[in-house]
Amino acid sequence: MNAALTGNALLAQLVAQLDRHERLAIAVSGGVDSMTLAHVAWRFARTRVTMYHAIGPAVPIAARRRVEAHAAQYDWPLVLLDAGEQRDARYRANPVDRCYYCKTNLYARIREATPDAIASGTNLDDLSDFRPGLRAATERDVVHPYVEAVIGKAQVYAIASGLGLADLERLPAQPCLASRVETGIAIAPEDLAFIDAVETELAAQFGPTAVLRCRVTHAGIVIELAATDAATAAIARDIGVAACRREGRSFAGIRPYARGAAFLRQADDA
Repeated sequence: MNAALTGNALLAQLVAQLDRHERLAIAVSGGVDSMTLAHVAWRFARTRVTMYHAIGPAVPIAARRRVEAHAAQYDWPLVLLDAGEQRDARYRANPVDRCYYCKTNLYARIREATPDAIASGTNLDDLSDFRPGLRAATERDVVHPYVEAVIGKAQVYAIASGLGLADLERLPAQPCLASRVETGIAIAPEDLAFIDAVETELAAQFGPTAVLRCRVTHAGIVIELAATDAATAAIARDIGVAACRREGRSFAGIRPYARGAAFLRQADDA
């Protein structure tokens, strides 16, 4: 064990929370939070852990490949399962609380596969965000080790860096592909595949740490970029226009990245 990590109070706090459970089923999405949690549990905790990764249209191909690569490299016990959310009409309708139905299906499938306590990668900062999936977690008695250890997003990145997880320590947020579809537009596998293809092409152009989104909106396809320079915007526009032309879609332009921009909430809920 790395000497610096041995004395790291945050890591010790996290391991203490993990060790409250004899066995854990960790829901691993492929993002930095759940992936780092899996590494900490597997390397340092006494609890016996199994990683569960949902596959389906809303999961980016890169996320699945990342999970499978880490499982192979570090010899994780990994279970791939179909959460079945696409068969849920409530999820497909894409209401503002779509995440609730997604997580409800995910946790139900994990529970069918194991009696172990289910752990998520939710961190302390997530509690102040609009996350309907947390209600599903509460209903299913899902535990949140980061929250219990008082660890936020910055600390998760610090832990990933300390563990030498180079591909995770700079990885931007990786929500599911359905989060790119504006509220009220039905979730369709072909739209999710289009989003993934465009974002994969953009990431190949700008690098895996670039913050970007391809959104399906009521006005058409929109690309959001954290970078504000004209050259980046021009390249992204060319990629977006070409992708839309190939599939007969309407391109609605480039705009600055805004977290959660696809959620259209009622004024009295904002």
